[in-house]
Amino acid sequence: MAITSLKELLAQPFARQVQKKINKWASNSVQTQEKVLKKLISKAKTTQFGKDHDFKSIYSYQEFVKRVPVRDYEALKPYVDRVVAGEKNILWKGKPIYFAKTSGTTSGAKYIPITKESMPNHTEAARNAILLYVAETGKTNFVNGKMIFLQGSPVLELKNGIQIGRLSGIVAHFIPKYLLKNRLPSWETNCIEDWETKVNAIVDETVNQDMTIISGIPSWVQMYFEKLQEKSGKKVGELFKNFNLFIFGGVNYEPYRAKFESLIGRKVDSIELYPASEGFFAFQDKQNEKGMLLLLNSGIFYEFIKSEDFYDKNPKRISIKDVELGVNYVMIISSNAGLWAYNVGDTVAFTCLNPIELLLRVG
Repeated sequence: MAITSLKELLAQPFARQVQKKINKWASNSVQTQEKVLKKLISKAKTTQFGKDHDFKSIYSYQEFVKRVPVRDYEALKPYVDRVVAGEKNILWKGKPIYFAKTSGTTSGAKYIPITKESMPNHTEAARNAILLYVAETGKTNFVNGKMIFLQGSPVLELKNGIQIGRLSGIVAHFIPKYLLKNRLPSWETNCIEDWETKVNAIVDETVNQDMTIISGIPSWVQMYFEKLQEKSGKKVGELFKNFNLFIFGGVNYEPYRAKFESLIGRKVDSIELYPASEGFFAFQDKQNEKGMLLLLNSGIFYEFIKSEDFYDKNPKRISIKDVELGVNYVMIISSNAGLWAYNVGDTVAFTCLNPIELLLRVG
């Protein structure tokens, strides 16, 4: 008989506790979002952005729509530039603790602020996705094996007192201590900047390990799997016999699905995530459904504009209260990172309205 580890024993009650909390706000979606918006406006009313948009006079969502126009990064950049220069109280109280640096298509590098209040959203959401999987399936034996989270380098640079790096590299600094023993690759390998060199080193470190969880952006994981197969001559599912949980996200997965099924060679459970530098928006909470639970209680207020209307002169903005099933929407967010009516550049469609579940269409 298999021996159950302490980690396994503790995982299930903790998972049920987290599931209970999530179910509470998920079943009261409109009220949850109303509270989030009210809190965001209250916290930011003395910031430069709050003063410029008269946050003190905003008492309803309709007022917010009137006073705060939808912006993309280019339009918000004058404010962001002041934050990057070291100014305080511009988009959010104080200064951010990090900037997630991303490559922009028109404006060069983008600097997305991460504040003390918004950081937990990035770290807790992935944990909660795994805990809801445990609560649903009762499976916990994966906690005894090795886990890999393919991510960018955790090496950060300092600019005007704020640390800057890729989001995945920033998150690497917040891995819980109880996971570090099981986590691969090594810190040294994780710090390798060149991606191909890094993947080769990761393959060398993991090819003979008991991998149970593998996670990352599909394009990164695909390269890792292909190099594993090249080195071992085996399908990933054969090489790692206890690999039973694949966690992925960041892009539409459908174009990758057939390739991954071929590379793995057998059925494994999976969890889809919807992370971005601007916030962790959703995760798959049921194994038998593809929709992802929209995270309504994480310091982010969501708005939506029908894709077909987005380029109209004054497209209608709606909150989750008025979204419809099967319609493609452009997603707009306001957050405790200091992003206001910000177009994240993604299109989503809702698959369920109670709780609020969606699919990423374009990202």
